[in-house]
Amino acid sequence: MDCLRRLPVIGKLMRTHAWRAYERLDAVHWARLAAAITFTSFVALFPLITVGAAIGAKLLSEDQLGKLQNKIADQAPGLSDLLDLDSLVAHAGSVGLIAGSLLLVIGINWVGALRGSLRAVWKKEQDPGNAFLLKFKDSGVLVGLGAVGLVAIGSSVFANSAVGWAADKAGIEGGAGRALLFFAGLAIALVVDFLLLVYLLTRLPRVHPGRRAVVVAGLIGAVGFELLKWLLTGYLQGVAGKSMYGAFAVPVAVVLWINLMARLLLYCAAWTATAIGAAVPSGETAEGEGPEPGISPAADAAPQRASAGSGAPAAPRLQKHSP
Repeated sequence: MDCLRRLPVIGKLMRTHAWRAYERLDAVHWARLAAAITFTSFVALFPLITVGAAIGAKLLSEDQLGKLQNKIADQAPGLSDLLDLDSLVAHAGSVGLIAGSLLLVIGINWVGALRGSLRAVWKKEQDPGNAFLLKFKDSGVLVGLGAVGLVAIGSSVFANSAVGWAADKAGIEGGAGRALLFFAGLAIALVVDFLLLVYLLTRLPRVHPGRRAVVVAGLIGAVGFELLKWLLTGYLQGVAGKSMYGAFAVPVAVVLWINLMARLLLYCAAWTATAIGAAVPSGETAEGEGPEPGISPAADAAPQRASAGSGAPAAPRLQKHSP
């Protein structure tokens, strides 16, 4: 690797922040972390969507339910094919009760797995503190994440409707109107993705990265999420439509989609963790490292205090021990 760093172009690339983030991911075995996130997310996803559909069946009209299904289809291509909204509406009470009880347990475990994976990127203890208190905090994070998601989706639907209404009032039709709606929807989606990523990168792992690093990582994640969604839509729909996969077509496509999103989230976390001067909670170092074994912090700091007044580094004193 050292010889590659001396090359003109490759060496310059290997000194960038993007490469430092990749090296951190490689050091923490990010493929395993992404696999853990994918499994727990896939298990928790269906109870979550089922509860949302059941609540929507009680509060929304049929037209609004159709918009909700279209929104789910846009965010996770092929996923809406697994949901029978008519059946969910007919059994909204029982479905909500059963799935809600499962979601409380599965969702807390999902938050714990996601938190542990993000803290692993920071090279920190994955389950710090009291286990029961940690579960209680995870439940609060789950509720907060659900609230942020609902507000984000509601804001997106409202903003899209407002843009469409404004375009109709202004008399913008044809290609110009469609282009306006497309770019407005894209901008709204980027803002929603950015807010969700900022919440995940800061509140979930309980770290305090620099503001600039969080903003850049959030923008990378938001743009990457929309690009992956756009590039994978046709592919996932094609996989789901092939009869050779049978009943496993849509689940396989959803697992692939979740895994790519998990890798993107881990890269964003690595970006914040490897930023220059990344801030962390008090009492912890940026890399989770402590003093070398057998060396007390006070003794190690003594030569540094002595050298601070003289302006020159002081050599450590060697002490002879009698046999």
